[in-house]
Amino acid sequence: MILYLHGFRSSPQSFKARLLAQRMHALGLAHQYACPQLPASPKQAMELALNLIKDVPAAELTLIGSSLGGYYANWLAEKIGCRACMLNPAVQPPRDLEKYVGVTTAYHSNEVFEFKLAYIDELKALAVEKITRPERYYLIAATGDEMLDWREMAGHYAGARQRIIEGSDHGISEFAQYADDVLQFCGIDTRDVS
Repeated sequence: MILYLHGFRSSPQSFKARLLAQRMHALGLAHQYACPQLPASPKQAMELALNLIKDVPAAELTLIGSSLGGYYANWLAEKIGCRACMLNPAVQPPRDLEKYVGVTTAYHSNEVFEFKLAYIDELKALAVEKITRPERYYLIAATGDEMLDWREMAGHYAGARQRIIEGSDHGISEFAQYADDVLQFCGIDTRDVS
């Protein structure tokens, strides 16, 4: 099973999440892919994720985390012992998201939501200082990420498999080029359907 965790203000309607859902559908594996709408509260987001994967053995689970979802995936992977693929992951969201405390909107729906100050403490509770088994991780980071520093990502995932993309952007606009590579890391055979 693959559990995709989207980023801050994002949703299952993000480009990368939809592309992977379509690819899994084409492979006849749509039932093995989940991308829930995560609540603004990090604590509630992790409760939702843990509930979705509670019956999935760690060996059969891969998390894909984009931006803030990467931070969540890191915490979950360390807690559960599963694989995780990070797409321009946030490494220090308590620091980076403090400026967003207040009322804001979601990217794909313009739905208004509140990002509360208490959520910063919830994020701090999910901090992973150092990954324990780098071989379980795959980092895809773009040097052109306009929101997060790829060097911070590369340092945090030292020893893990890494693909550093020269240029690009936070959303990894050319993600279609890497989708099958990501799915193969997840243990999916992508050769049968192109």
